[in-house]
Amino acid sequence: MDSIKTYIEAHKDRFIAELIDLLKMPSVSADPAFSQDILHTAEAVKAALAAAGCDKVEICETPGNPIVYGEKIIDPKLPTVLVYGHYDVQPADPLELWESDPFDPVIKKTEEHPQGAIYARGSCDDKGQMYMHVKALEYMVKEGKLPCNVKFMIEGEEEVGSESLKWFVKNNHAKLKNDVILISDTGMLANDTPSITTGLRGLSYVEVEVTGANRDLHSGLYGGAVANPINVLAKMIASMHDEHKHITIPHFYDKVEELSREERDEMAKAPFSLEAYKKALDIDDVYGEDGYTTTERASIRPTLDVNGIWGGYTGEGAKTVIPSKAFAKISMRLVPNQDPEEITKLFQDYFESIAPEGVRVKVKPHHGGQGYVTPIDTVAYQAASKACEQTFGKAPIPVRSGGSIPIVALFEEELGSKSILLGFGLDSDAIHSPNEHYGVFNYLKGIETIPWFYHYYAESVKK
Repeated sequence: MDSIKTYIEAHKDRFIAELIDLLKMPSVSADPAFSQDILHTAEAVKAALAAAGCDKVEICETPGNPIVYGEKIIDPKLPTVLVYGHYDVQPADPLELWESDPFDPVIKKTEEHPQGAIYARGSCDDKGQMYMHVKALEYMVKEGKLPCNVKFMIEGEEEVGSESLKWFVKNNHAKLKNDVILISDTGMLANDTPSITTGLRGLSYVEVEVTGANRDLHSGLYGGAVANPINVLAKMIASMHDEHKHITIPHFYDKVEELSREERDEMAKAPFSLEAYKKALDIDDVYGEDGYTTTERASIRPTLDVNGIWGGYTGEGAKTVIPSKAFAKISMRLVPNQDPEEITKLFQDYFESIAPEGVRVKVKPHHGGQGYVTPIDTVAYQAASKACEQTFGKAPIPVRSGGSIPIVALFEEELGSKSILLGFGLDSDAIHSPNEHYGVFNYLKGIETIPWFYHYYAESVKK
């Protein structure tokens, strides 16, 4: 295993070039205009898996975007690791805020990334992190270091809810049979402070529509006499938090898991600078639910946020209208025990109940997923911990993430497998935002660490 550093050093330019080629493909799953790019990216992932050493690789059709499946079975009696990742990316909008073309990757050196960072949509989420596993497999196969079986399941709808993956998992139990699932779609605390994600929040995502009159109206002739859907929607949204930043939807908190004081104290041991946090975001102060720290608000507490709001005239100059309609997209991040379907129904009932006379409202559910917590006393988690300690020189800190990977809870339900969330991104990598990037150090460190996971996992299972 000590040859991994030498192998990476000899091939790092190629590893980076291959990732850059993949990042040039605008595989945006939210926009049908990119459907051909989705297919081309799936083909590229298939080719990469075959080149890395998979004996079987196929593009699996689904009701939506295809899933790339690959496997390297060296002995059916040995344990099997299932690697999950996704090749689809978020839309790049707003394009004007990017400092470089989101699909023409560039490497820039920064104070945080002295080795450089790759700026492109999907560089961290999740093409860069997914591709680490492909290159780790290449090393293990070519150097004869693969100690167990490996399967890959790389999907193209993670950014829009993974509906086709749910269908695929439910219909392919035998194909996907495994002993543990390995995922790199999360992050770590810092380049000198490794961590492993042990919990994810769930998600409920909805779109709302408020309709007033049957057409846009002159704001002089009708202003003050009929309901303005934008005004109404803004007031309705504002009412969904009280003065303590507590969500006002009845029964929203009924099943929220309350961590003990001891658990919260353990979380507080993770390095965190509030001043550095505010500086990085260019804000004067933080904001959130009373009674909880910033890290707790962003990981173990549920939220309700407006992700987009629109209506009326937004073009150049002035157009004095009362719009007929107003819209918003709203996401609720959920904690373990909160059921996304139940929360969506609670939201819908409450939103409809607070609508004033004079408007009509609609709630359109989009997608959601369960939260997830993985134990730290399993053989697989301990293998991941040892792998990080081997490559970083210090034991990783277990942390809970505020993000969501809705499919993880389904994996356990359908396949009976625990997931290890071994991510190498940083909070500052601007995923889902303009100027997303992924450090060259992080990319190569992931390729170095992953084979050690296989080594320690296979070693532990033999015992």
